[in-house]
Amino acid sequence: MTAARPVLVLLGASVLWGASWLPLKAINEAGISGVALTFGAYGLLALLLTPWLLASFGRWRHPESMRQLLLIALLGGGANLAFTTALVYGEVVRVMVLFYPLPVWGVLGGKLFLGESVDGWRWLGVVLAVGGAVLVLGAWELLDSPPSWLDLVALLSGLLFALNNLVFRAAQRVPVRTKLAAMFWGCTLLAAGILLTGLAAFPVSVVGAAWGGLILYAVFWLLLANIGSQWAVTHLEAGRASIIIIMELVTAVVTATWIGGETMDALELLGGTLILVAASIEALRAETDEPAVVQSEG
Repeated sequence: MTAARPVLVLLGASVLWGASWLPLKAINEAGISGVALTFGAYGLLALLLTPWLLASFGRWRHPESMRQLLLIALLGGGANLAFTTALVYGEVVRVMVLFYPLPVWGVLGGKLFLGESVDGWRWLGVVLAVGGAVLVLGAWELLDSPPSWLDLVALLSGLLFALNNLVFRAAQRVPVRTKLAAMFWGCTLLAAGILLTGLAAFPVSVVGAAWGGLILYAVFWLLLANIGSQWAVTHLEAGRASIIIIMELVTAVVTATWIGGETMDALELLGGTLILVAASIEALRAETDEPAVVQSEG
């Protein structure tokens, strides 16, 4: 295998993640709303990966592994549900920028739960990421009006993804495909719970073309993005992979600006730049860490 192959695969997967708002918004406009869309897409992926989940039972039947898979289902499933909801209903650039203060959650979570050391550069990344998020949310305007529910959902998705990363890294005994299956099932069940409680409606009068689009998105976009990113990061140094994954944010901003016609004001642009710098600092610092599986959004 050539050294360039994992890089190219991860670049491709990152572009898929960054442009995922295109099929998501198209499916939503066809009549399948955010929660129902999540239920259908991730439910299909969960079913596809169930054979691997069952086949690896001997690897995760231990109580500790079961607890880790349950956490992955809750954290990873919640992260995907929150991220999809935010992208479907929110402004793409704003959602992606608010999702990307991952250095804050990753550093604090690693410090609190894994006892990881935090040097000055990583604390600088935390400060920049927090400052960038405050600017994106409106800076001093936060004193007059709170962030919207979509802003909070976008921030929550980043927090849950970062915590899910920690559990992913800790669950070394469990195969990656098994962890992905648990995450997909968690997302499916959480979405099903929201639909059953009536907090969101399941579409009943949607044309078959919309469901066909959902199936195509799940199998040929979402699944490829997941497999590509997970395979690639296992063949790359953690720091190098983290830098490449920033392409997700770049792709989202470029496509939303050129295709979606979105714009950013001066404060949002400055805040996004600070967050991008913070993510770059964390990616560069990751080169000194142990290689680990990096969970992307999805």
